[in-house]
Amino acid sequence: MTTVSQRSDTGSWMQDRSRAQIASLIVGIAFIAVGILGFIPGITTNYDSLGFVDQHGAKLLGVFEVNALHNILHLALGIAGVALASRHDTARMYLVVGGIVYLVLLVYGVLIDMSSSANFAALNTADNWLHLALGAVMLLLGMALWRDERVTTGETRPLGAR
Repeated sequence: MTTVSQRSDTGSWMQDRSRAQIASLIVGIAFIAVGILGFIPGITTNYDSLGFVDQHGAKLLGVFEVNALHNILHLALGIAGVALASRHDTARMYLVVGGIVYLVLLVYGVLIDMSSSANFAALNTADNWLHLALGAVMLLLGMALWRDERVTTGETRPLGAR
């Protein structure tokens, strides 16, 4: 019989969560933060040129091209990550599918003319490199964390027991 450890204090946010759930939660919170930061003048340079689908002007941290649609997509992806972190299988799905989506977005960003209307999500070369890293990390996390191993400490109990 497989056993895992459990903390006795129920306040621990990691209690009875799989590593995939924790990863999904962390990634989701990071995307929510990035989505919010994209709407903050100063953190986003050239904020006055932030349009809904304009592809030029505003840059998060002065590096990553953004528009309102781009920021909203980060917020939506973050909310999905937090929501899907509630179960191990959905957390893994979020990481794997999200990783694939980012790798597809990388290919899209490389293939389009960044000055054309096809660049509706305001992508630039820095975004492409970031999408490569995010896609690879999310996909690898989702694949590596396939087993439902709980991260807890303290007393031991059978996996799945409440």
